[in-house]
This record gives sequence, structure tokens and C-alpha cells, in this order.
Amino acid sequence: MKLEELRGKLSYQGILLGGVALLTSGALAIAAHLTAADIKAAETADLKQSLTQVLPGEYDNDLLKDTVTLPGKDGDVLVYRARRQGKVEAVVYRMIGHGYAGALVCVMGVSREGRILGVRVIKHAETPGLGDKIDPAKSNWIHSFEGKWLGDPVPDKWAVKKDGGVFDQFAGATITPRGVVKAVKEGLEFFDANRTALLDGATVEGIKP
Repeated sequence: MKLEELRGKLSYQGILLGGVALLTSGALAIAAHLTAADIKAAETADLKQSLTQVLPGEYDNDLLKDTVTLPGKDGDVLVYRARRQGKVEAVVYRMIGHGYAGALVCVMGVSREGRILGVRVIKHAETPGLGDKIDPAKSNWIHSFEGKWLGDPVPDKWAVKKDGGVFDQFAGATITPRGVVKAVKEGLEFFDANRTALLDGATVEGIKP
């Protein structure tokens, strides 16, 4: 059958469309395969950078390979452990808060004694100019958690000032800092509830009020 005759048939358009779709899918699959290693390397670098931002000091193990997964309030929590000479000195994990525009993904570092070493919000969709003050590039607010623990402030004061707590809120954007404070407090409660498992099975005494 000649090409001109084939073009006149109804099935021609379907066959042509299927061929184009098949070629496109094949090209995408090849591209994904060729770039998979680079994408994974970039993701690993981003993750390591996020972890080290909340983990000051020097440690002698590979954070990304020294992990433990424990049940949390909203599902399993993957915890990265930082060691010196085999002893767990700090842990890092993610907690999820809820802001004005959706989830606030926080990563927090906690010392062996239960003090916060650092907090960063690594993903959010808050309003630029209002809620984005949780970004350390925009304000120092996120640093206000450093050194805190469940006894400082006392549990009732783990809230923004508008709610009777000790943490500042932002003008016109209370929901965002409120969500971060709640997530960080829950992160400390997670640490307190899992202290022994997090610190390599050892029975550990933490900070007492």
C-alpha cells in the first residue's frame, strides 16, 4: 500500500500518534537513565548541606550512612547520627510543621544532652516578605531556638508571644512562626521519648529542669 493511500485511512493518525508517543517516552527514559547518577549526587550533596547547617562541630562518621528509623507522631522518622570516636554526640532529623500556605519541613540538630544545636526550614511555600522570615537569609529568627531544650523555656512557654510563649511572631504572619515553634517542640519531645534508642542504645541522662 502506498503512503498516500495509508494517509487516507482513519488508523493512520492513531499509528502516527502512537509512534511519536513511543519515541518521546524512549527519549525521556534514556535521558532519565543518563542523568540519574548526577541527580542522586546533587540530592546527596543538598541533604548533607542541610544536615551540617544544624550540626556545628566536627564528627568522624558518615552522617548519611549512620541512621536509625523510629516511629514518630506523624509516621516514621529517619534520624542521622553524628559520632566522635564511636559515641553518638548529636542527632539530626526532620519534623513537619503547618504554616499559612502548607507544610513547613524543618530539619533540627539536637545534642546528646537534648539541647537544640540548630534549626532550618528547608521547604515551605509561605508568603514572600511575611512568612519567609523563617529563612536565616531574611532574619535571625530561626536562630532563637539554638541552645533551647524542653526545660528552657518550660513546656507552656513553647509558643509565640501572641499565644503566651517566648518566641517572637512576625507582623502579619503569626501562623508561620507558630507552626515552626510547634514542630520544633514536637521534635524535642520525639528526642526525649526516644533518647536511649537515638543514642545507640545506651541509657543516657539528659538535661533536667
